[in-house]
Amino acid sequence: MPATMSAPQQTQAPIPQPPRAITTKDCSYLKDALSWQLVAFKKFHFFAQQATDPQVKQALEKAGQMHQRHYQKLLTHLQVNNAAAMASIPQAQTQQQQNQAQ
Repeated sequence: MPATMSAPQQTQAPIPQPPRAITTKDCSYLKDALSWQLVAFKKFHFFAQQATDPQVKQALEKAGQMHQRHYQKLLTHLQVNNAAAMASIPQAQTQQQQNQAQ
C-alpha cells in the first residue's frame, strides 16, 4: 500500500520588493515569465475580439488585462541598472577586484 505524500508547507513570506541586483539565472526566469505573460495577454485579447457573447467577451478581456498587468509589473522590476546594483554589493565588489587583479 503506497504511503500518501503531503505537499510541503510554504513558510516564507513573499518578498515585498525585488532584489537590487538580478543574477543571470533570475534574468532567464524573468524572460520566460515575461514571454508567458505576453503570450497569454495576446491570446486572451484575440479570443475576446472573436467572442460574440458579451459575458464571455468581458471575461476574456478581464483575463487578458490581468496578464497585461503582470507583464507591466515584471517590467517595472527590471528597470534597474544591474551593473551599478551589483557593484554596490560587498561580495560582488570583492569578486570584481579579484577578477581585475588576475
